[in-house]
This record gives sequence, C-alpha cells and structure tokens, in this order.
Amino acid sequence: MLDTVDMLARVREILEDHRTTEGALLPILHDVQAAFGYIPEGALPVIAEALTISRAEAYGVMTFYHDFRERPAGRHVLKLCRAEACQAVGAEGIAAHACEKLGLDWHETGADGRVTLEPVFCLGLCASGPAAMVDGKLVARLDREKLDKIIEGLR
Repeated sequence: MLDTVDMLARVREILEDHRTTEGALLPILHDVQAAFGYIPEGALPVIAEALTISRAEAYGVMTFYHDFRERPAGRHVLKLCRAEACQAVGAEGIAAHACEKLGLDWHETGADGRVTLEPVFCLGLCASGPAAMVDGKLVARLDREKLDKIIEGLR
C-alpha cells in the first residue's frame, strides 16, 4: 500500500525538479508515473496547485494520454495496436481473442495482478501488423498462435 506522506513528499520533490520548466505538466506526470507506476489520486491536487491550474485541467490532461494510469498496472503489460494499419490486417480479431483469453477488457488488470491489457494507437510497425508491445518489447506480425504463446508466458 502506498504511504500518503511518502507519496506527497516524492511528488513535491518532482515538482521542485520542474520548478523552472516551462509547460511542466506532462514532464511532471511522466516523472510521477515513473516513480509510482501510476498517478496516485492524491498527487493531482498537489500538482494542480503547484502549477496554478485547476484539478479538472490536470485530470483532463492525464486522462487524454493513454499511457498515464490511475491504478497500478499488472506485473506484465500487453499493449495491442488499435490503429488503422493494424486493423486492416486483422487486429480486431486479435484484440477480441486477447480479451476473451485473458478475461479482460481494455485498461483492466486481472484479479491476480499478473496482466494489464491496454490499447495503443500506433507502435510504428505499420508494415508488420498486427503489432503488440509486451512489457516494453515490440512484437510484429501477431497472430492468434503467437498471441496464445505470449499469454501463456505471462501467466
């Protein structure tokens, strides 16, 4: 469990590191997520106050970008490309198969905390789709068989 006092102290350190950074909200959010693995709920009001922006603005920016999380991710993160190039070569079927096989929907983490399933809207492998990213490693030409092997390796 995250200790609130320690969390707030770390957030204040991050804010101090960006005291002179113009347009600091995104770098701050990235650093907070790097520190905790997600953006703790109690961090946003502190960030908003320090930057003299509304909480709604800070929350709106955080939720606009898909890589920011409001909850800790699982031990493994499976990101499936949802962009048009991957969709054109079967990504929809791969995505449906992944959801069924894992018993998860987008942005969900299994009850055992092992896997988080996330959509991503381009991995830059457009000529080699469908594409995925597994724990930061790119996977090209994903098919059901390859996906099944990946999922088995995550359990």
